[in-house]
Amino acid sequence: MYIKETVVNNQVGLHARPATFFIQKANEFKSSIWIEKEERRVNAKSLLGVLSLGIVKGSKISIIADGSDEKEAVNTLVELISSNFSE
Repeated sequence: MYIKETVVNNQVGLHARPATFFIQKANEFKSSIWIEKEERRVNAKSLLGVLSLGIVKGSKISIIADGSDEKEAVNTLVELISSNFSE
């Protein structure tokens, strides 16, 4: 299991279009991936799950992965968030 914390800094947070990009990227990996915010953990490959966390600009989240490509998955998703989804 591999975990990394990051802060979402893009304007709309993980909502609508950025959430869709995030989920598409998460689905490229074999590992199970979750997003955790304030003790709530959801499947990072589920649009409804990700949207249900209500991640807005400035939210601190953890990305957790477990599987054969866990480090690559977490690092890629943290990088995507850090790039503000190329906005």
